[in-house]
Amino acid sequence: MTAKLIDGNQLSQELRAEFRVRVDRLRSIGVTPGLAVVIVGDDPASKVYVRNKARACEAIGMHSEVHALAASTTEAELIAFISRLNTNPAIHGILVQLPLPRQIDSRAVIEAIAAAKDVDGFAYGNIGELVVGESLFPPCTPFGAMKMLEFAGVAVEGKHAVVIGRSNIVGKPMALLLLHAGATVTVCHSRTRDLAGIVRQGDIVVAAVGKPRMVTADMVKPGAVVIDVGINRLPDGKLVGDVDFDTVKEIASWITPVPGGVGPMTITMLLSNTLKAAETAAGIRATRADTRIG
Repeated sequence: MTAKLIDGNQLSQELRAEFRVRVDRLRSIGVTPGLAVVIVGDDPASKVYVRNKARACEAIGMHSEVHALAASTTEAELIAFISRLNTNPAIHGILVQLPLPRQIDSRAVIEAIAAAKDVDGFAYGNIGELVVGESLFPPCTPFGAMKMLEFAGVAVEGKHAVVIGRSNIVGKPMALLLLHAGATVTVCHSRTRDLAGIVRQGDIVVAAVGKPRMVTADMVKPGAVVIDVGINRLPDGKLVGDVDFDTVKEIASWITPVPGGVGPMTITMLLSNTLKAAETAAGIRATRADTRIG
C-alpha cells in the first residue's frame, strides 16, 4: 500500500479562490480586509515568511502592510506601535513575527494585540476560547492540519489521534482541535516513555517536533493518516519533515508531503482568520463559535 498525498498546495489554491469571493463581497460594501505584519530585526527566515504572507494577501485582494522595525527596538516601543495598529480601522489582523530579539518579552507583545485582531490566535483570551471550543481564530498551523484531514475525507470522530510535540504554537492547539472533533487524543513529548509504541497506536499521527525524519515506518500503524508539520533543512539544503516520508508512505493511508503539505496551509489559514476578523468587524459574522471556512 502506498499512501495518498494530502496536497497542501492544491487545497490552499481552492480555499484562496473561495476567500477571493468573500473579499470581493466585503469590498463591495466598502471594507477591504487588512493584515499588518510586524517584524523586528533581520532574521532571514522571518523575512521570507513575512514576504510570503504579504504576497498571499495581495493575491486575493486583501490589504497588507509589512512593518520592519530595527533589532534595537525596545519592548515598550513595540507595544506602543501595536497599540496604534489596534486602533487603525483599516487593519483587521495583526501578526508579530516570532522570534523576537532577546530584550523583548514575546508574551507581553502578544497580549498587547487586540483580541479582535489576534489572527495568530496566540493570546490568552483566544487560547481560552480554543479550550472551550469557541475560537474564532484557531492557531494557523493546527487549523490548517485540520482542514487537510477534512479535505482528505478523514473521519476524525472516534479515532485515536497521537500528537508528537507539545508546543503552544502547534502541539497543544492541535490536540485541542482534534479533541473537539471527537478524537481520543494522546500527546507525546521528550519525556514520553515507549514513544514508538504509543505512536503505533495512532489512527491519526501528527508530528510536530522539529527533528528530521524522526517518525519512521516501524512507528506507524498500517493505514494510519500521517500529518507532518515539521520543516527541517538538512546540511545539503534539502527540506524534509519530521516523518521519514519515503518509508512511511508505504505504510500510511494518507500522508502530507514536505514541502507542499502543511506549510502552504499555515498562510492560508492566516488569510482565513484575517478575513473572519474583517467580516466580524463588518457585522457579517455574529458568533465566535466558528472554526469553519464558509
